Amino acid sequence: MLGMIAMLMSLSHLVPIAISLFHDDGAQRAFVFSACLNFASGYVAWLATRRFRREVLARDAILLVVLTWSGGALFATVPLLLVIPGLSLADAYFETMSGLTTTGSTVLSNLDSLPQSINIWRGFLQWLGGMGIIVLAIALLPMLGVGGRQIYKAETPGPMKDTKLTPRIAETAKGLWIIYFGLSLACFTAYALAGMPWFDALMHTLTTMPTGGFSNHDASFVHFDSPLIESIAIFFMLVAAINFSSHFLALRARSIEPYRRDPEAGWFLVIMLGSCAGIGAYLWLMGVYTDLATALRHASFNLVSVATSTGYASQDFNLWPIFAPLWMMFLVSFASCSGSTGGGIKMIRAVILYKQVYREFIRLLHSTATTPMKIGGQLVENRIVFAVLAFLFIYIVCIVSLTLVLTASGLDVVTAFSAVIACINNLGPGLNQVGPATTFESLNDFQIWLLSIAMLVGRLELFTVLVILTPAFWRK
Repeated sequence: MLGMIAMLMSLSHLVPIAISLFHDDGAQRAFVFSACLNFASGYVAWLATRRFRREVLARDAILLVVLTWSGGALFATVPLLLVIPGLSLADAYFETMSGLTTTGSTVLSNLDSLPQSINIWRGFLQWLGGMGIIVLAIALLPMLGVGGRQIYKAETPGPMKDTKLTPRIAETAKGLWIIYFGLSLACFTAYALAGMPWFDALMHTLTTMPTGGFSNHDASFVHFDSPLIESIAIFFMLVAAINFSSHFLALRARSIEPYRRDPEAGWFLVIMLGSCAGIGAYLWLMGVYTDLATALRHASFNLVSVATSTGYASQDFNLWPIFAPLWMMFLVSFASCSGSTGGGIKMIRAVILYKQVYREFIRLLHSTATTPMKIGGQLVENRIVFAVLAFLFIYIVCIVSLTLVLTASGLDVVTAFSAVIACINNLGPGLNQVGPATTFESLNDFQIWLLSIAMLVGRLELFTVLVILTPAFWRK
């Protein structure tokens, strides 16, 4: 199965090859070599193991997902290593892992002078990583004679993984693919009509819909300095951070009712609107901007970008009063909805935790009361609540542990903490040395490898990666 995925991944090189030929940037040979290496490795793996084909078990699916993401990032480094002089394997792997996990952290500078095909490769990795690569696997692997249902359950974010949108997982995957592609096309059209050059529009479409945040300009959205373009980005970032199941059901029903029934969407939008207004007013009162309209403009764009784990920047928010960027870093930890391309623990888990805290308050006041938890009219079983509590514990342990290790390796505590938050929540920029106006290139190889692991762990929602480290996983 890994071999088939590798062969399919080799086809993704056709996009940068076409861009390279169009711009004649000299990188086409690197991409052709990478595609051939990718395909040959996949073909050999498939040829050597096809006789062992069987139904995928839960442990197989978990390991397959982890190896697909980590191995895919490794193969994707080849064009970067061949084209960018002096780039180390650690930095190249960090860049491609950041792409496939839709994190958006980068070690590269002088993006404006990079070959266009390299920039589009970075963007296309994010587009694939956001929804494309897993939906592609779900849709095509069953057609190739292997199961896809287990993979879907292993990778799908959120605690309620068994919700079925259609009777067959392949049909669901195709539906999600169509929605993802359709929204991407709409985003590209909107950017182009707003005045973006077509290549910039393509690049930023590939990194907006997966809430990735890679740009082909060092200045990110400062390069455009356009309220209209920023407004379009805000809209599509919000759309991408809402559960794609709701988009699917809304399209199928031709109604907005699925959004109203979505237990996360309402919380998400209220928190986003309230935070934008609050941070905008705060920046104006603190004198960062001389008028409220400008403060609201920059607060809204940067806050939505960070909270949805996209990572674009129209201002260096690292220079704002510390409360504003810290609030944004707090939001990215939970604001995005499950089933979206955003990172963090997801809004559904935050809602469950809030309701559990409230339920404990009721129990303190009325010890004999029965207080069932309901979300969206559905009863939430205690096993789900316990799973969410365990997830939160592991999430906090990972953040604290990684921050301590990075601090011990020489980083200041703000840089270390924000780098961990940025990577484990698949955000991109952090604060201090890794702020939006800088890159991660100042970090050493040990720190880079550690944060690459953090991105993988965060994208696959902790348990999927950490469970393979337990002896029970390997026990027959």
